[in-house]
Amino acid sequence: MKQLVLFFFLLCALGIRSQEIALVDTNDMAIDILKKSKDSTKDTVYSDKLEHLGRRKLQQYLRKKGVTTKLIERGNEYFDKMWYAEAARIYDIVLEQSDVPHTYQLLSKAGDSHYYSGNMEKSYKWYHQLYELYKTEISADKFFRYAHVLKGTGRYRRAAKLTELFNGANQGAFGEREEINTWKGPALVEIKNMAINSQYSDFSPMFHKDSSVVYASAKDSSFITTRKYRWTNQPFLDLYVARANEESEQLTHPKKFSKNINTKYHEASVAFSPDQKTIYFTRNNYKKKLKRGKNGINHLKIYRSRYIDGAWEEAVEVPFNSEDYSTGHPSISPDGKKLYFVSDRPGGYGQTDIYMVDVLEDGQFSEPENLGRTVNTDKKEMFPYITDNALYFSSDRNMGMGGLDIYKADHVDGIFGVGINLGEPINSNRDDFSYIVDARGEKGYFASNRKGGKGDDDIYSFKYLENLNAISGHVSDEKTGDTIPDALVQLFNKDQVQIAEVRTSKDGSFKFEKLKPRTGYVVKTFKKGYFDAVQNVDTQNNINVEISPSLMPLKEIIKEDKGVLKLETETIYFDFDRFYIKPEAAKELNKLVAVMREYEDIVIKIESHTDAIGRKTYNKYLSDKRAKSTRDYIIAQGIDPSRIQSAIGYGEERLLNDCSDGIRCGRSQHQENRRSEFIIVSQ
Repeated sequence: MKQLVLFFFLLCALGIRSQEIALVDTNDMAIDILKKSKDSTKDTVYSDKLEHLGRRKLQQYLRKKGVTTKLIERGNEYFDKMWYAEAARIYDIVLEQSDVPHTYQLLSKAGDSHYYSGNMEKSYKWYHQLYELYKTEISADKFFRYAHVLKGTGRYRRAAKLTELFNGANQGAFGEREEINTWKGPALVEIKNMAINSQYSDFSPMFHKDSSVVYASAKDSSFITTRKYRWTNQPFLDLYVARANEESEQLTHPKKFSKNINTKYHEASVAFSPDQKTIYFTRNNYKKKLKRGKNGINHLKIYRSRYIDGAWEEAVEVPFNSEDYSTGHPSISPDGKKLYFVSDRPGGYGQTDIYMVDVLEDGQFSEPENLGRTVNTDKKEMFPYITDNALYFSSDRNMGMGGLDIYKADHVDGIFGVGINLGEPINSNRDDFSYIVDARGEKGYFASNRKGGKGDDDIYSFKYLENLNAISGHVSDEKTGDTIPDALVQLFNKDQVQIAEVRTSKDGSFKFEKLKPRTGYVVKTFKKGYFDAVQNVDTQNNINVEISPSLMPLKEIIKEDKGVLKLETETIYFDFDRFYIKPEAAKELNKLVAVMREYEDIVIKIESHTDAIGRKTYNKYLSDKRAKSTRDYIIAQGIDPSRIQSAIGYGEERLLNDCSDGIRCGRSQHQENRRSEFIIVSQ
């Protein structure tokens, strides 16, 4: 999958994949397969023969003097040519089947080869070993890729922990820890894998006319496959067009877009003018042959073609391209007056930034303008898609969900807000990119190499559904059944993070809307003069869930017992031979605290009792400790100490049952005697 995108910026030591085409550094030996087809085939056959040797024969072969050294040299040769798929095969054979030392360089190149060719699990294997063996030596760029692979294989906690440790040991190598600025609102989204996807890379969809989508694909539709891009051993990218079938909600009948646009090298990432008569797209920098910049790299450029007399004319490059850096991923504003693109040109904030130019009436362009820090970071920002009020783009910035994540930045009058992560299910723990959405913001397409796809990168459709998930109800008085207006109702997630709060209307009703389906929530209800209520609620599949919270008046726990007023909570139990306040006891004491806050003139005394197990003198001592522990807890909740007249322990002097000395009783009967009582002295 790593395909094209990486081309873009190998110099920056990035490492994304076909996503990354759009911006690719290519090399003559990797591309001119027609001239080198005999040698290339020989290389592939050589690797195939090694892999098909039996384990025993292969190990015997590898033990021959000088064989592993030559294999490593060949793997390095492939690596230097950016033939990463071939290099990975060689490195795997050497590392897994021989006793060659696992050096920093060998593990590093093995991990990089799999990373660039999209094999996350194998990349993890070698990066993990590299980290374990060379913790103090691993470079920041290697660790960054290792962290990406950890997230890409679902190891989020380890990625976060190791990144924190690495930052601490390397003076913030990745800069300040970024806040996870993820959109928390639940997106009810229907996602489908498109029928046009192949076993190769399919990505960068773009709306074309009323019912078509143009996209990039590495599939080879010719009868004989003669040319492959050695980075991933896949055919070169071409532009295809497919029909958007409204009934099946699928893309069907794919065909090559235009023979005047597609070449023997890479074409991808397109944008159309509003009238659909001008196309902008990304292509390798070449005319009759590949052209190189000062650094020897073949960069990417944006080309433009116009539709004249029923055909696309020969494409010409835009004037803000360069021989010395890459420019790609064009996106045209809905009014056709601005063009957004990606570049690694000097002066940016990160490895690749998003820029904008004005499209002038004479067909020329203004000078490129960087979109600034609210959009661009010190990492890669790629695949922009502009709408009337928002810019969508992908980035591998810190604290994302995977490799590339899709972000949304609102804009007004050319001012862009901070990019917000779209969250699940649009984003995954892999690479998600080239997101486009229709004018109503309801449906569109994006590409991903998430698990469960057909090939390296697949195109998915998405459709935002009406979210009917809700929790609603009426709050009532538990004693009278009357509804309670103006009660505060709060909604918390499973991690006890508050999500929302409302106040009940005149009829006691409330409602929390647009919640996640099949998700656990906690509803807490509050009203002065009542005890709080807490209820766990699970949402269902896109329906409203009704609940009926009832609140108990505080005065209901004030009871008269044989002419004595008491605050009657559930029994405050203590463990055997202990006097600390248990969580269950704290819950009951909080009710007492609530009453004392509501009725500020109440003064109480606390009496604590034990069972008859043990010596009487010790039990008296223990009960006194329990009484004073109870008093201290109440005072710690903000009740004035003067409102507690006394806290005395009576030991086993006032048993509630017949379990006295010498009487055999069960554990629950003894526990009944271990209690505290709260007597109202004045009110």
